[in-house]
This record gives sequence, C-alpha cells and structure tokens, in this order.
Amino acid sequence: MPERGTDKPSPEAAEVLRSARESIEELTGLESETVSSVVRGEGGDWTLHVEVVELRRVPDSASMLGSYEITLDEEGRLTGYRRLRRYERGKPDPR
Repeated sequence: MPERGTDKPSPEAAEVLRSARESIEELTGLESETVSSVVRGEGGDWTLHVEVVELRRVPDSASMLGSYEITLDEEGRLTGYRRLRRYERGKPDPR
C-alpha cells in the first residue's frame, strides 16, 4: 500500500519486524526472543521493542533478557537502538 503523497510502497509490518530482529542480532550478537511492541509514527518511521536473550541459564526461567527499543526509518532501515532494561525471565515486571 503506498504511503500518502508518494507512489512508493511502505514496508509491511512483517518485513519491519524481520529487519529489526536481524539488525539487533547482528549488532549485539544476541538472539532475539520476541517483538513486544510495534508502532508506526506519523512520519512513517517505526519504533519496536524487542526482547533479546542476554544470558541463557538452566532452568530457562532464570535466563536474563534485555528489552531493546529499535527505531527504523520509513524504509525499514535501522536508525538507532538502546537497551531499556534487563530482567530475569521468570520474575514479574515491577512496573
């Protein structure tokens, strides 16, 4: 589906998710676990929250995860990322 005012197609959400996961894995060397949030801004840019396995433990419920915010431009190219928090998988979110 073209973006307003252009004849270029906008990237589909699945493509953006794939791009974000591949980018964070390449940059950090860590495995992405899940995408917990995807938001498209008014300008066509994307903000995603991706959960990454930072430290595998046994049992898996004790593994350490990191929640990363990833931003992509309207074409789905990475423009930035940052870790928001680090937490143990089996612990409830204190927020």
